Amino acid sequence: MSAAVISKTAQPGSTLGARDVQAVVEQVCPARDYRGKRVLLIVPDGTRTAPIGLLFKTLHAEIGSVTRAFDVLIALGTHPPMSEQAICERLEISSDDRSAQYANVNVFNHQWDNADALKEIGVIAEEEISELSHGLFSMPIQVKINRRLFEYDQVIIVGPVFPHEVVGFSGGNKYLFPGVSGPEVLNFFHWLGAVITNPMIIGHKWTPVRRVVDRAAGMVPISKLCFCLIVDHGELAGLFVGSPEAAWSEASELSRQYHITYKDKPFRAILSCAPHMYDELWVAGKCMYKLEPVLADGGELIIYAPHLKEISVTHGKLIEEIGYHCRDYFLKQWDRFKDYPWGVLAHSTHVHGIGTYENGVEKARARVTLATQLSPDLCRKINFGYRNPDEIRPEDFANREDEGVLLVPKAGEMLFRLSDSPDWAKGTG
Repeated sequence: MSAAVISKTAQPGSTLGARDVQAVVEQVCPARDYRGKRVLLIVPDGTRTAPIGLLFKTLHAEIGSVTRAFDVLIALGTHPPMSEQAICERLEISSDDRSAQYANVNVFNHQWDNADALKEIGVIAEEEISELSHGLFSMPIQVKINRRLFEYDQVIIVGPVFPHEVVGFSGGNKYLFPGVSGPEVLNFFHWLGAVITNPMIIGHKWTPVRRVVDRAAGMVPISKLCFCLIVDHGELAGLFVGSPEAAWSEASELSRQYHITYKDKPFRAILSCAPHMYDELWVAGKCMYKLEPVLADGGELIIYAPHLKEISVTHGKLIEEIGYHCRDYFLKQWDRFKDYPWGVLAHSTHVHGIGTYENGVEKARARVTLATQLSPDLCRKINFGYRNPDEIRPEDFANREDEGVLLVPKAGEMLFRLSDSPDWAKGTG
């Protein structure tokens, strides 16, 4: 296909259906162009709301019978691997379908921490990192990616675009870095985003982090096609197909319209309800990221997730060591923390939120409280408040916005922003 983006958007009040998706797939991926090719589909794990199965099945129906290979790689980043059942749920197929109609489709979990599963493709030089980060960092960064990509002729990325705390808007090349990348770029750009801070990044388009991600992806010498999905309440509202950069650029503009809610005043209390797809605090932290811009100074945000039992299967022990703190807590004690994985430090600051650290005293701008299965002692240890989830009734927080109380029944994907944001929440992208 040409460099132009092929797009289809739903009319207001409606959504795109299977026939709409089929028409786009037939246009951009005609079977005749894929005969004998090896195709790798890269998709997100179950922590992103999107009709991934619809795209998977439509693409497979169009080209699966003519390709030499049609496989799937789960863009986990550092998330835990998906089980066979979870993979079937992500692809919206049954186990019987998996063993019959899709028996020839290999599905792989990304392994970010397995050196043998990665391939180094170059280095972003110190001077270039300085330029990309607007002078915040000056250091060379190794670029590694899942070596399976090099077994295929074509990579097809399929994933949604939402406001994102680290990169501004998710999607596009982010499914390569950190989706299927090694730890070096992953740790670097997460900390870069943390140093800039979540409110200054989230919902802003051309961030330094996005430029690092796109630069790394430009080093991947494989043909790439990207399907960027705009999702509204689980349904497909827009589909943009082209290069990862171009498709993402157009999709992020529509994401602004669908995924940002503006409020006139900040809230002193927010009950941010985590959906079940956030089964660790590592991902349920999105319930803070997306709402920090409307949390009042001195206010309390409660992450309400009665189902949540883990901080993080992958990173939990490290997080217990360092706790959750503001950015300056780490920057002003850098010799103490510089050898921890920077992605873990970034997660810590993102969930904690804006604060200060002066003369050995940390002061949070606002409070975060956990209403989960994590014990009171563990919440205190990691520097958060605790509430018993059994004693919380979400309906008690409903319809009280005039009182400064906000209920968000499904938090984590919709960004809330003030109509007139304070300086600490104004980005430039």
